Amino acid sequence: MDVKDFDYDLPEELIAQTPADKRDSSRLMILDRKAGTIEHAHFYDIVNELGPGDVLVMNDSRVIPARIFGTKRGTGAHIEFLLTKDLGGDLWQTMVRPGRRLHPGDIVDFAEGLSAEIIETMEGGTRKVRFHYEGIFMETLSKVGSMPLPPYIRREAGDTDKERYQTVYSKVDGSVAAPTAGLHFTKELLKEIEAKGVKLAYVTLHVGIGTFRPVKAEKVEDHHMHFEEYFIDEETARTINEAKANGGRIISVGTTSTRTLESSADEDGMIHAGHGNTDIFIYPGYKFKVVDALITNFHLPKSTLMMLISALYDREKILEAYKEAVKERYRFFSYGDAMFIK
Repeated sequence: MDVKDFDYDLPEELIAQTPADKRDSSRLMILDRKAGTIEHAHFYDIVNELGPGDVLVMNDSRVIPARIFGTKRGTGAHIEFLLTKDLGGDLWQTMVRPGRRLHPGDIVDFAEGLSAEIIETMEGGTRKVRFHYEGIFMETLSKVGSMPLPPYIRREAGDTDKERYQTVYSKVDGSVAAPTAGLHFTKELLKEIEAKGVKLAYVTLHVGIGTFRPVKAEKVEDHHMHFEEYFIDEETARTINEAKANGGRIISVGTTSTRTLESSADEDGMIHAGHGNTDIFIYPGYKFKVVDALITNFHLPKSTLMMLISALYDREKILEAYKEAVKERYRFFSYGDAMFIK
């Protein structure tokens, strides 16, 4: 299967640079797989698509202000860090620019008394670094760092991004990119959904460095995903398993929730609580064990996320829907509009 089979033409002006005025006022494209139809709505209309017996599964990972700027001790060279994974003990895996200037033993100084020592060079040119600071690390990082907006958002992160580039239900620090399908929900909309008898369940998958890396292989099967850490608690596992047993739908909010659920299920589709790392790669031919429907954003051409949604529906139907979205001037990517594949 060729990667180019998941390509499409996207005018650059349709890449959303800012969030919608109100989270749930974004547009919603509804794809009905049985009827083969496309409907146009607004995100607040999602409540009409859900009902008793359904379980809405959301990723409650929280984006950390992982982008920090400092200077190399001794030379004053300007250095940019992007923290990508907490390795424990004040050690972090970090993308650095310019990387050629940093070697084991070098120290980078930041504001608020924060500094970092380069420990070793890791896979893909990332660095293992050890931070030195006083007080609580995340409190210091919140003062020093900025939100790591994706590279297709061509502006610097501002104060509003600290709130809008988080879901309203985020609570577990650890991601370097938002699980963006969830950005459309408001607390009021979630209450309205619960009032219809829909159960809300939460998983945690920390979005890591792989989200910034394109597919470089020509054949889909030759691509390898990076590992990402996930957690599922007993309550979530029980809620999902009971719903499946009673014939309810499991509706995943975003591809990260989808990958978490499919990674933690056995061959019978039973979810098992626990903590693990997943490099699951979902592309056409994959048989879903848990997820029945998906709320998602519009994804980059030739990305693994395009492949995942093409596995849930038909690749050609997905590309037709994307062509329709371009025609109707939908907004694309992280701060863009949403799609519901039911």
